[in-house]
Amino acid sequence: MTDPHATLDVAGSRKERSTMTDTLAFGTVDTVLGRLLVAETETGVAALHFRDTPAARARTAKAAGLPVVDAPGRLSPALSALRDYFAGDLKHFEVPIDWRLTSDVQRQVLSTLYESVPYGQVVTYGELGDRSGTGVHAQVIGQVMGSNPIPLIVPCHRVVASNGLGGYSGGSGVEVKRWLLTMEGALPATLDWDITRAP
Repeated sequence: MTDPHATLDVAGSRKERSTMTDTLAFGTVDTVLGRLLVAETETGVAALHFRDTPAARARTAKAAGLPVVDAPGRLSPALSALRDYFAGDLKHFEVPIDWRLTSDVQRQVLSTLYESVPYGQVVTYGELGDRSGTGVHAQVIGQVMGSNPIPLIVPCHRVVASNGLGGYSGGSGVEVKRWLLTMEGALPATLDWDITRAP
């Protein structure tokens, strides 16, 4: 089925086409991992950063190619969901997603992850590659996870290596991944683990 809001870019990958009314709004939420920055269009959440910095805002706005507006009401559901997630009260994000900052392959892999790997479970890079139907190698799946524009909500922390945790580019790295998986119950908690203390 052809998406009427998508066009082919020069490389042949599908990209969302902006309409004249598309805008981008930013909001922040304080968590145990720090102040997260969320970017959302009228379609849904397009990006999440582990740090609210002017550079993160500028990069996201440039990549989206959209004017930035102040729209706190638009962001309220996503920010509330993130608060609930970190409080241990939310097991599945149901916020709308805007995939415009992903390529076709990224979108296929990340949407498979979003739809099929629930809270408290993990999948290996290779298993996700097979499950996504893309036929790409586990290393490529790792690259897709590393470039995920919407971490946490699209749970790339739940994708692990066949022989361990694998890498993680969010926050302070693999320790954040370990902390998130411990919070979700996918890893056993150590005696000193504390949900209120950042890794």
